[in-house]
Amino acid sequence: MKLVILFVIGLFAASAVAAPAKTDDRQQVAALDTQYQAAVLHKDTAVMARLLADDFTLVTGKGKVYGKADLLKDTARTELAFTHQEDAQQTVRVRGDTAVVTALLHVAGSDGGEAFDYRLWFSDVYVRTKQGWRYSFGQASLRLPGEARATQ
Repeated sequence: MKLVILFVIGLFAASAVAAPAKTDDRQQVAALDTQYQAAVLHKDTAVMARLLADDFTLVTGKGKVYGKADLLKDTARTELAFTHQEDAQQTVRVRGDTAVVTALLHVAGSDGGEAFDYRLWFSDVYVRTKQGWRYSFGQASLRLPGEARATQ
């Protein structure tokens, strides 16, 4: 009986120790994804490159596929300017060395002089590496209907 009690106490102690690590992972990944959105807003491709895994893939709602180099090149275009790139309703789920961020993204700016302002849902997958968490895969919904707003 004493062995069973010690085993149960050990399980509670182990889960109490493990819980903060998961919370820390969630907070760290949430902060990294927020940092990534800020890097896109400011067209800081150096920060984007640091956060993106080398084999990064993004699939848009229209089915366009970007690799890391494609995304960095597209973001660096001088005719593309962002005035807003912020997520809301962010949820982070961590399972071992994988984390999934889901959020509602508000994007606004102009491309070639044409204004855009829309919202979409995205899911970003982060993977823990020896160098820390890296943004490995992203999938975005189509622009949400009725969400377009005039550019401010």
